[in-house]
Amino acid sequence: MAEASRILHTTLIPNFSTPSHKTPSSYSPRSHPTASHSSRRTTALVRCSISTVGDTSRTTSAATRTIPWGCDVDSLENAEALQKWLSDSGLPPQKMAIERVDVGERGLVALKNIRKGEKLLFVPPSLFITADSDWSCAEAGEVLKRNGVPDWPLLATYLISEASFMKSSRWSSYISALPRQPYSLLYWTRAELDKYLEASQIRERAIERINDVTGTYNDLRLRIFSQYPDLFPEEVFNMETFKWSFGILFSRLVRLPSMDGRVALVPWADMLNHSCEVETFLDYDKSSKGVVFTTDRPYQPGEQVFISYGKKSNGELLLSYGFVPKEGTNPRDSVQLALSLQKSDKCYKEKVEALRKHGLSPSQCYPVQVTGWPLELMAYAYLAVSPPSMNGKFDEMAAAASNKTTSKKDIRFPEIEEEALQFILDSCESSISKYSRFIQQSGSMDLDVTSPKQLNRKLFLKQLAVDICTSERRILFRSQYILRRKLRDIRSGELRALNLFDGFRKLFK
Repeated sequence: MAEASRILHTTLIPNFSTPSHKTPSSYSPRSHPTASHSSRRTTALVRCSISTVGDTSRTTSAATRTIPWGCDVDSLENAEALQKWLSDSGLPPQKMAIERVDVGERGLVALKNIRKGEKLLFVPPSLFITADSDWSCAEAGEVLKRNGVPDWPLLATYLISEASFMKSSRWSSYISALPRQPYSLLYWTRAELDKYLEASQIRERAIERINDVTGTYNDLRLRIFSQYPDLFPEEVFNMETFKWSFGILFSRLVRLPSMDGRVALVPWADMLNHSCEVETFLDYDKSSKGVVFTTDRPYQPGEQVFISYGKKSNGELLLSYGFVPKEGTNPRDSVQLALSLQKSDKCYKEKVEALRKHGLSPSQCYPVQVTGWPLELMAYAYLAVSPPSMNGKFDEMAAAASNKTTSKKDIRFPEIEEEALQFILDSCESSISKYSRFIQQSGSMDLDVTSPKQLNRKLFLKQLAVDICTSERRILFRSQYILRRKLRDIRSGELRALNLFDGFRKLFK
């Protein structure tokens, strides 16, 4: 599954809002020396031979298209060609090679002893794919940049364009080694998301991401592609190919802090798989002038070499990379706990106004880890349970719940502490019941499939769903225990205080 998992050191959730027609300075048009490629595209248009066949992996109302480039996620058929091309293009000799691996379909395996603290890779910038990379069809790139298309949709279109040129593209060996269908929630249907992720908040984020990608494609199609059909034929630039290209970007694009945060696809480096047990990540090394990573453990010949994709929860790893680590192995795992104001609250309108003032809504989600929950969640709980007599504190509570306060101190309201903790516990137990119900029903879930290939896919999706639900429920169980213990301590303290008060009262009688 780790072919679904790739390199994001920092979270990359792009803003797919409709871009301005003004060309940003970073996208200023440039002249391309390869003008012959442009004339070739317009005079003898290179079109993908995209077959319209029934895709057994999905059910759609219309026939789906299959991607004609790339390879199966576990295939090594193009690995040798990729390695040769990289070597011929300036990649120095490596201590690793692409092989089939136990953790992930393909990965980089040590060929020699690798020491802890050793720098590996050294991929030069000439082998990066960035927003400034030259296009085989220079005209297409100029059109997108004149229209101010941001980096993410620009790179997605670039990948499709280069893939359509097949062997004529400089990147053909790299594209041929990419998975034909990345593991990605972009390939889940709405029915599958509703069925398999009904208990997890990651479902909402997946739907949002799918809508963002769809909206981005529709915007490009209406605003640019339809205006230049010779440069962007629909047989090549369609929703299916954009799903593929964005799946590649979400799972492989890396932000390089030492290159001013530039995003890039880095061939060879993106074959490294993720491990929750390592901390090392990719970055540009100015001294060696290449993308490197420094090992934080030694490797023996034949061992798979890992990096970290960042401090991500299991849900985030599923969202971008399509896999879920083994339960209990991810120290950064968290679950989004949903909290909502009660409409029956006498101060509902005032509390909603306070929340909206600070960019929040009546329903909010906060990350909860095994070790606890953020101060913002507690602040929201205080606001949710506060009585009308505390209306002067609503703004302070809402500001703390939004994390936009200048002071980072932990606000506390002892008079409503018990009610706030009980509010969180009720929300926690409501979520636990949803997870438990799904996990219980998953054993007898009717997959409703007849094709063996489709059956395998459905079983795979269901297993991912069970894994993520089990993982997130585990965190909620821990939170439930902590909350119950805190409430028990508060209530036992109150009982002791009452008993002491009764004792004094009897004494004075």
